[in-house]
Amino acid sequence: MELLYKVKDRPSPLKTVLFAVQQVLAIIAGTITLPLIVGNGMSQSAALFGAAVGTLIYLICTKFKSPVFLGSSFTFLGSMSAAFAGAATASIGYIGVIIGAFLAGIVYLILSIIVKFTGTNWVEKVMPPVIVGPTVVIIALTLAPNAVVNLSLGATLADGSVSANPYICLACGLITLIVVAICSVYGKKMVKLIPFVIGIGSGYLFAVILTLIGMGSNTPELMIVSFEPFKNISWVPEFAFLKAIKGFGDFTSANQFWSYFGLIAVSYVPIAFAVFSEHVADHKNISYIINTNLLEDPGLSHTLLGDGLGSMVGAFFGGCPNTTYGESVSCVAFSKNASIITIIVASFFAIIISFFGPFMTVASTIPPCVVGGISIALYGFIALSGFQMLKKVDLGNQKNIIVASTIFITGVGGLVVRINHVEFSPIACAFVAGILMNLLVNIKFKKKNDSGESEVIIKPNEGEQK
Repeated sequence: MELLYKVKDRPSPLKTVLFAVQQVLAIIAGTITLPLIVGNGMSQSAALFGAAVGTLIYLICTKFKSPVFLGSSFTFLGSMSAAFAGAATASIGYIGVIIGAFLAGIVYLILSIIVKFTGTNWVEKVMPPVIVGPTVVIIALTLAPNAVVNLSLGATLADGSVSANPYICLACGLITLIVVAICSVYGKKMVKLIPFVIGIGSGYLFAVILTLIGMGSNTPELMIVSFEPFKNISWVPEFAFLKAIKGFGDFTSANQFWSYFGLIAVSYVPIAFAVFSEHVADHKNISYIINTNLLEDPGLSHTLLGDGLGSMVGAFFGGCPNTTYGESVSCVAFSKNASIITIIVASFFAIIISFFGPFMTVASTIPPCVVGGISIALYGFIALSGFQMLKKVDLGNQKNIIVASTIFITGVGGLVVRINHVEFSPIACAFVAGILMNLLVNIKFKKKNDSGESEVIIKPNEGEQK
């Protein structure tokens, strides 16, 4: 992909600020939604703060060569819910989410050390483009239903109901998408580079206008935005570690603590190994976009280290482990701006606004339909980057066809494997299925010939690239 700004380039101050704002707007919805789903008083602003600090640590670990923002990882949603479900009190639950994230981070550190000493050749062999490309596509396709569902949703009211008419919400979401499309295709200069900022602003403004009209005419169907959060603006993030400290006094015995610790370990550690596949796929995707192999420079060991430490820090402050965000990668692709300074500035912006109650409140009132409109473009870009990787693969080769087919169908079909409290996502299942199928179709069978020498009698196609 031809970039306007490469990793080490520095756009003008104004462009840098606008690019940074776009990055924050792209990742903020997902980052603050996860703590909302988990509940138990988990702070959205603390999650954003943890994501921003985790991103800065990630950038340091990757030697400022990987231009991507970290955000709350939905892969650990089941593990986080299990931490609170198995806790006697919410405070003990916070101990669980922090300990769990640290255990997951340790898994990343161990994998980082292994890669450091063994190199990445085995990764390239086990995870060739025929596996990584379809996996990146699956990442987008598993997110796609969320975007479509959000298109017809307005804000959830205090009583849990959604009063806005779904077709009006759909119109609002489509307007957001149309504005993004117009800015991306027909925009001049800076407008073309920040379509998400303009799209979200336009969609939100339209939603607010409809809501005000609905309030004035007593028409609930038009009330897309809920202003309830403005009644209780929180200025200071409620950090997870402060709540966890209170929880240590709630344990009645050492046995209770270690029993709970075991539950957390079983919930988090297997997921961390499964997320390794997503980590590799994400960084191969980023590598393709910025025309630099991040698995070699700064190296997979550095990206794993950054992701692991970033997850630990994110959970320590906000309770949510972090991961590289596809929305952030899409912003880089859409704007053709891979400047690392943009991610740095975006991180500091996120830290500042996490303490600025009004902004966080406004962000939390962006209705799902607006987020859905933006998500269609973002997730579409992720999918297309995966298909771009498949250009390197010979799809006339039967071996490649069966491997890619296995990944696509198991992923799109939503294959999920559950073992006790651990749930492996369709992405992880599809990725593992692809790896196993790739190994299966490349088995070489040998026998002894008359002279006693080994002779290959069956040698499946090894999937030569174009």
